[in-house]
Amino acid sequence: MEHLAAIAGVSTITVSRALRNSPLVTVETREKIRKIAEEQGYRFNVSARNLRLGRSHSVAVVVEMTPANDRPMSDPYPLELLGGITQELTTAGYSVVLTSMQLIDTPPVQGADGMILLGQGSHGEAVHRLQRSGLPLVIWGAPDANQPGIVVGSDNRKGGASVAERFIQQGRRNLLFIGDIDHAEVQERCAGFMEALGEEQHAVTILRPKAFTFEAGFDCMSAYLDKKDKAFDAVFAASDLLAMGAIRAITEADMSVPGQVSVIGYDDTPGAASFIPALTSVHQYLRDGGILLAKKILGLINEEPVESEVLQTMLVVRQT
Repeated sequence: MEHLAAIAGVSTITVSRALRNSPLVTVETREKIRKIAEEQGYRFNVSARNLRLGRSHSVAVVVEMTPANDRPMSDPYPLELLGGITQELTTAGYSVVLTSMQLIDTPPVQGADGMILLGQGSHGEAVHRLQRSGLPLVIWGAPDANQPGIVVGSDNRKGGASVAERFIQQGRRNLLFIGDIDHAEVQERCAGFMEALGEEQHAVTILRPKAFTFEAGFDCMSAYLDKKDKAFDAVFAASDLLAMGAIRAITEADMSVPGQVSVIGYDDTPGAASFIPALTSVHQYLRDGGILLAKKILGLINEEPVESEVLQTMLVVRQT
């Protein structure tokens, strides 16, 4: 700054203020100093600024799921959420540190100004681990009365209820729910589904695979079909991949979808529309959710009042 001050014929403090875009320096002088700095090859020292402010201007985005070949990070969940998060944070001048639960104790994560958690984990285990860090935290998932914190998520109960209403309209009676209800979001989907069935005479069986993949849906459904006298005419799966796997197992057992069995998934991923037959699914507005997550973590970092928020869902009816 002393070098720039000598060239510009101003004081060092004026250079400092100009580079910080301070209103104490005229626009003309600011532009003059910035032009000189550019010509001289100077770059703003972000690390020094962050050290002075006591902030890193970064947010750690922790993905609870463990990436695997059958459930990659390139899937719409979490990719659409990440798109919304990144758009909002970079616009606000923050960088995104993308990581997994296995790496939350590393310096880039511990040095972040706040955390966004995508997925609560079984029994909320992921939430408990991140809360111990003491950093501002916003969660994508389902609100839990026993687990305080700021949560953004879809209206999972309404989503589950919309599936029940569809099955009632179709006259389906023997129903299967496929999903691990130890996860808060899945539990809410199942609860909304069961509540909407009400006093109607429906038999509901819950199958609990420990993954959300195509293979888990296929294996779970195949094992159920291997049992004798297990009549059913509708399946509600907690994710599209589970639903697709279930459909494969059903068709391999020489049953027709939707002729004999109706199947509905959850998430409305791009693959749902191109699947054969095209999968009926509950749509989540994931990109909007990502933007909300980013706005709320910025609010917490800036010590502003922030509240949890629920997004609407929509049943997209296709061929199953």
